[in-house]
Amino acid sequence: MVNIFCVNTQTSRTFPEGTTLLDMLPEFMQEASLDQPIIAAKVNNVCQGLKYRAFNSRQVEFLDYTSYTGRSVYCSSLCFLLCKAALDVFPQCKIVLRRPISKGYFCAIEKNDGTALVEADVERINARMKEIVALDMPFRRHEVRTEDAIEMFAAKGYHDKVRLLQTAGDVYVNYYTLDNTPDYYYEALLPSTGYLKLWGLSMYRDGLLLRVPDRHNPQQLAPFTEQPKTFEVFRENLRWNNIMKLDNVGDVNMACENGEAGDLIKIAEALQEKKIVQIAEEIERRVQLDEPVKLVLITGPSSSGKSTFCKRLSIQLKACGLHPISFSTDDYFVNRLDTPRLPDGSFDFDNFDTVDHAYLQSDVLKLLNGETVEVPEFNFVTGLREFNGKKLKLEPGMVLLIEGIHALNPRLTDMVPESSKYRIFINTITSISLDDHNCIPTSDNRLIRRIVRDFSKGAFSARDSIMNWPNVRRSEVKWIYPYQECADVLFNSTYIVEFPVIRAYAERILMTVPKNCPEYSEVQRLMKFLSYFTPVSDKDVPATSMLRSFIGGSSL
Repeated sequence: MVNIFCVNTQTSRTFPEGTTLLDMLPEFMQEASLDQPIIAAKVNNVCQGLKYRAFNSRQVEFLDYTSYTGRSVYCSSLCFLLCKAALDVFPQCKIVLRRPISKGYFCAIEKNDGTALVEADVERINARMKEIVALDMPFRRHEVRTEDAIEMFAAKGYHDKVRLLQTAGDVYVNYYTLDNTPDYYYEALLPSTGYLKLWGLSMYRDGLLLRVPDRHNPQQLAPFTEQPKTFEVFRENLRWNNIMKLDNVGDVNMACENGEAGDLIKIAEALQEKKIVQIAEEIERRVQLDEPVKLVLITGPSSSGKSTFCKRLSIQLKACGLHPISFSTDDYFVNRLDTPRLPDGSFDFDNFDTVDHAYLQSDVLKLLNGETVEVPEFNFVTGLREFNGKKLKLEPGMVLLIEGIHALNPRLTDMVPESSKYRIFINTITSISLDDHNCIPTSDNRLIRRIVRDFSKGAFSARDSIMNWPNVRRSEVKWIYPYQECADVLFNSTYIVEFPVIRAYAERILMTVPKNCPEYSEVQRLMKFLSYFTPVSDKDVPATSMLRSFIGGSSL
């Protein structure tokens, strides 16, 4: 017998060795007050599917869709359902899940007859998905030698998975089957297709959009949000990936193992610098208009690289003959004790009212009118706004740069003429995927950056950074992302070899998180994710790189 402690109910039960979580669930759920169906679990703080068998005493926390882990399990299973249905409708077609967008997943399907996807095709695929769900087909997990998995996927023509597994370095791997269709997913899946109650499928651009349930209300789909500018940035990066023949992680790993990492870093840095130059030249052009641009607003979510971008843009503006001056919205924070609070009583540092926006806008208007202002500096140690003699005046030929998470919020500069503003949004749009069916969440890129930066600067432990991340993400959704498509230009701060470079830094830091804390489940997931990348040295990363602001060694 094994003893199982349930976190949800704070009670223990004994079960025969080898009992699945699915079989344990009814006994515990009699005492639990959960509003949503259980779809996954954490076992000793490690994510597991409900078919997990316990052969030793364990701590178990059952999860629903409202949890990050539960959503990942549901969405991975839904992606497999889509792939299975598409292959049933169009045998030997190629399905590529490109990236999360518009609160769903963008998917490209290449039919074997070469014809373009049409609405009737989407309806057939969706109908087949419903049929498979009605049959309640099990997702079967198989653990095999990596060589055997490679041979099996090679026979199917899944060369993306072959390259990934060849370079991952595992002795044994897990893969899944749905009926007779195999696929690879690095996270657990649902017990069966019957658990998939809700999705949406529609034409989107030249592919499909797979919509998923809303995280707060799983009984309805997440609201559709059109993101044309974001999609075009993704398209641009995808085009460069295709040029360099680097579509997936396996391709990147093989390039790194062949000694091409240094060249890839140089190309990625050159592409970013080229984009910054283009932005600077566009600002210069607008400065020359009858109604000139005087104010450049720069924003982006946490760990997107706003500050470094602002410094690099300033250099290029100087090269255009302009004279930029800048400050951060952080300097206009209200005093710590006046900061808005979250429901649990902690400070809500990402709230718009954390910034004294009336005072900031007053200073901006004075600067635009040619007046001299003394810009405050926020002391993060004392939690007080201070004045240290930093005075600014906007002379002819100068442009004012303001960076911060709320810079694009219209309330911040609603009294400034629209013609005077140029808006820039910094994002981390990850264009590569693990393989054709496993895209990389943009938020994972930023979370890893934040963990490394916070730890290296002594600001937060890895555990603290992970613990704070849900609040950060909620604030971004509320205060930052609604203004993304309002930007004049979007800049992507990631590049294709970022994960191989940052892996060594991140792994060392993640290993400091103890296994007995709830955050360890996220640690284990991130460690698994990073393990797919062949690590490379940072010696070719220049001191002006965006990445240097996270791993250290920046000259800016």
